[in-house]
Amino acid sequence: MTFTDLGLAPALLAAVERLGHTQPKPIQQQAIGPALAGRDVLGSAQTGSGKTLAFALPLLQRLQPTTQRVRRAQALVLVPTRELAAQVGEVLQALAQQLPTHVKVSVFFGGVSINPQLMGLRGGTDVVVATPGRLLDLLAHNALQLNQVTLLVLDEADRMLDLGFAEELTQVLAKLPKRRQNLFFSATFSPAVQALANTLLVDAVRVEVDAAQQQPVGITQRAIAVDAPKRTQLLRHLIKQHNWTRVLVFVATKFAAEIVADKLRKVGLTAEPFHGELSQGKRTQVLADFKAERLAVVVATDVAARGLDIAGLPVVMNYDLPRSAQDYTHRIGRTGRAGEPGLAMSFVSAATQAHWRLIAKRQHLQLALENVAGFEPKEVAAPASTAPEAPGNGGVKGKRPSKKDKLRAAVARQALVTAAPKPS
Repeated sequence: MTFTDLGLAPALLAAVERLGHTQPKPIQQQAIGPALAGRDVLGSAQTGSGKTLAFALPLLQRLQPTTQRVRRAQALVLVPTRELAAQVGEVLQALAQQLPTHVKVSVFFGGVSINPQLMGLRGGTDVVVATPGRLLDLLAHNALQLNQVTLLVLDEADRMLDLGFAEELTQVLAKLPKRRQNLFFSATFSPAVQALANTLLVDAVRVEVDAAQQQPVGITQRAIAVDAPKRTQLLRHLIKQHNWTRVLVFVATKFAAEIVADKLRKVGLTAEPFHGELSQGKRTQVLADFKAERLAVVVATDVAARGLDIAGLPVVMNYDLPRSAQDYTHRIGRTGRAGEPGLAMSFVSAATQAHWRLIAKRQHLQLALENVAGFEPKEVAAPASTAPEAPGNGGVKGKRPSKKDKLRAAVARQALVTAAPKPS
């Protein structure tokens, strides 16, 4: 199948080709047709699977050209993080530049001054990409109206609910017309996500890319056994040994990000932390320096696990193991992008071996734990249990709903049921 087979307009086909996309990915093959036909779409797709084009192309094709001096927003894309907002906005703007009729795409997120964003809305806009909090700020300033929106996209819905945006979503949905098209994408379908989908979507086409299709094909995965106190030394050793020019290192907390980055700087590496409590200016600068190879190492929390597209990133390192199998996929998906090879490595200590086994099981990985000369672990892990796996998620989030999932689902149902009534 080619993009031509999907029913796209010639201008968009030319734009896709100009951006270097030659063949649609599975999520695009399945979602673009129904979206172009005006159907609601419920899509299951991991970060890096190509879902941005899956909603960006039909969104732009379904826009109605305006001759009004003041533009009215016709499409709204809601995303959970600043970096994802910027990335989605860049894709839409790049595609829109190739269209015969000018389309204004505006991107809004918090962490920066609202004044330039208010100024940018003079004359209106056609497409809004925003995080929920900053969008509500703009609405409070009467800088934007959503009563002409005919297409709503929720991107990374699971992450949006994880970050506690249910109340903000309720307020935004109340501002939208009742009759509209909805495109809903989520990596996982927790009870909260399913409740949100049931509330928002009408007669939706469900698009699911199976796990085999979503697995990163160009990424070599390795796991290294190491005592926890030796991880920073081993990381430095591997960087020097392999001459890695850039490494994205994932840790569990913002405190760990600061500490590990500081230790690496003390041994002569250019390293910076990246986490949610940094100012937006600092986050933007760190990413710019990393992309330009002025930084060798970025030590990040899971705020960097989605929405970051860093071309040619050779290595991702799980200094701390991710909380869930889904987060593992998101993390390692930062490397091996656009068909390039990548390497994903995980440090596994004695205390985290059981957690690693569960992640590997969920991911269908068969990786032997490696030892690195000079860093052989001395700590001994508890023997693996031979008992059947207990019902539940065994400490790995994502299989069965936890109490937190169930509570979040109940809150989402209660909050959203009146905010997005079904069209008559």
